[in-house]
Amino acid sequence: MSSEMIIRPYRPSDQEVVTDLWSRAAREAHPFLDGEGAGERARLLREVYLVQAENWVAEREGRVIGLLGLLTGRPGDGDLAGAEVGGLFVAPEAQGGGAGRELLEHAAALHGALSLEVFEGNGRARGFYAHLGFTERGRRTDEETGHPLIALERGAPLKSVSWLHLREGRLLSVRTRGNDTFYLPGGKYEPGETAREALSRELGEELGLEVPAEELSEAFVIHAVAHGKNGRRLHMTCFTGGPQDIAPAPGREIAEYAWFDRQEARERCAPAHAQVVNRLVAQGRMPG
Repeated sequence: MSSEMIIRPYRPSDQEVVTDLWSRAAREAHPFLDGEGAGERARLLREVYLVQAENWVAEREGRVIGLLGLLTGRPGDGDLAGAEVGGLFVAPEAQGGGAGRELLEHAAALHGALSLEVFEGNGRARGFYAHLGFTERGRRTDEETGHPLIALERGAPLKSVSWLHLREGRLLSVRTRGNDTFYLPGGKYEPGETAREALSRELGEELGLEVPAEELSEAFVIHAVAHGKNGRRLHMTCFTGGPQDIAPAPGREIAEYAWFDRQEARERCAPAHAQVVNRLVAQGRMPG
């Protein structure tokens, strides 16, 4: 089986494994709560939260390893809606493997801004959310347990599209005028555009290339901190496809283009490049 992580909707057939996962993760995260992971809280999970919330699971090698519950009044409205994270739990043996981060970024891609509450005594979770860009917006005492809760929030990520074009193992990058940092060709969506349509338009505007949207294939998604955006998160969908032999004609915003190897990309390009290059190296498309 593939070791790739899959994020998919929760199914009723997941209830037993998800309840066990939640129970073990909750007891580990909240040792200061009497009866955590069992009793009435377990009943509420099965009969209320798994039924009423928008639930997603992380799965690896056919095994569910993470659960995310979202509370939102307008599911599917994207960046305009936002969502509250009602619960995020990863099996103790799978923690540190990226499941929690992937579940949160999936939620952000669907709903934009995210908010949640975390117990003050859960130091590991507080560090995890801080690392992913969440900031404190308030505190209160939980009426049920008497323990302090910290309210956290994170704004909607900047959504963009990028083109992965390699020539002899070197990655095409562009630099805008007045900027000394290189980026991948691509940019932001315009209203009503699909990701492929946005990238097709951007490649025409930036490099004078005609790349039909239907020729583009999604390769992977990168989650990073957007360069020069005051810590705002970036959700960048990367595509391959289109012509291999190209003669770029830079548009008015583009000062120059270049093909970089792994080291040059890390030295001269935006931070998200490092993740892109690592993925391409792992796929054998760029030299290590």
